[in-house]
Amino acid sequence: MSAIALSNPVVDRRPGFRRVTAVELRKTVDTRAGFWLPIGVALITVVAVVVTLLTGNAAHHTLSHVFRNSLEPSAILLPVMGVLLVTSEFSQRTAFTTFTLVPGRARVLRAKLAASLFVSVVALALCLAVSVVGVALGSGTVGGLSAVMIPQAFAFLATAMITGVAFGAAVLISAPAIVVYLLLPTVWTVLVGSIHALRHVATWFDQSQTLDPLAQHPLSATEWTHALARPGRCGWWCRC
Repeated sequence: MSAIALSNPVVDRRPGFRRVTAVELRKTVDTRAGFWLPIGVALITVVAVVVTLLTGNAAHHTLSHVFRNSLEPSAILLPVMGVLLVTSEFSQRTAFTTFTLVPGRARVLRAKLAASLFVSVVALALCLAVSVVGVALGSGTVGGLSAVMIPQAFAFLATAMITGVAFGAAVLISAPAIVVYLLLPTVWTVLVGSIHALRHVATWFDQSQTLDPLAQHPLSATEWTHALARPGRCGWWCRC
């Protein structure tokens, strides 16, 4: 019996992680919302760069300033893509097929996170390219962008995207997950403004004080501590 078992080893026919990640990446644009959302992000990024170069003081038309403004549309809208990447499994009724082919839910979630990081890289490249071209055509100052800002910008966009995935995994329904994601920062800002005791805690929990500096200037050690505290909380959501 053992000889038969050795001569006929069990073959693991599960798709590899690279293939699962590629499938999850394709899912980001499979739906109508997923198809038009990246296009909308790209168009709004171009508009943000053009408006930045046409308004304000000419001294502010530097690559650093324009690049910072170009990141904002992606930081706001990429998390919506992250939410839809998870919740579309249930709204489009593909969850049964997904978890039949890949029974391990943690493996699927890791693939979704990997796809999210890839989308963040593409968004970062788009923002940088549009900013460089815009500043060059607008006769601005092409130099002045610190090399440190590139990995910080990636961390800024990737954290936003992963946060969207986390909210999608926690709620599993598109509309409530998007509403909660967009509403919570507003509620927190109101609470901080009305309750004085929360203002010190805001340096650790308020996204505008923890993550937004990633896209504004090279962070100090204290600011990195505040920024790294937020991805830790995102990891707690992802285990839902």
